[in-house]
Amino acid sequence: MEDSTETLADRLNSEPVIFRGSGSSELAMILMLAVVFWVPAGLIIAALMGVIAMGLGIAVTGVLATVFFGSTLFQKIKRGRPDNYYQHRMIVTLDDLGLRKAGLIRRSGWWDLGREQA
Repeated sequence: MEDSTETLADRLNSEPVIFRGSGSSELAMILMLAVVFWVPAGLIIAALMGVIAMGLGIAVTGVLATVFFGSTLFQKIKRGRPDNYYQHRMIVTLDDLGLRKAGLIRRSGWWDLGREQA
């Protein structure tokens, strides 16, 4: 049997970091939002300049810049915070705005069992 000093994890408790502090699901989300924004924006900017073919170049450059700076932003947001912090923060914000039910316990104060004493 080969003796190796490198130990590979069998199971991970959280998603591994892929690029600049972001995991694969975070990168996929950033990439999807960037493509949805930059492809139409790049084509509109290029059409206004009169060179439609340049629109895809603008879109690709915008997507790459968004992924780079978006990952940097997520890295700063996540620094020193528990796993899934920004996802929970987003859910709570959407709940405050009335756009989505949080599903998280947000009550503070004394709790009781809901039983009457005999």
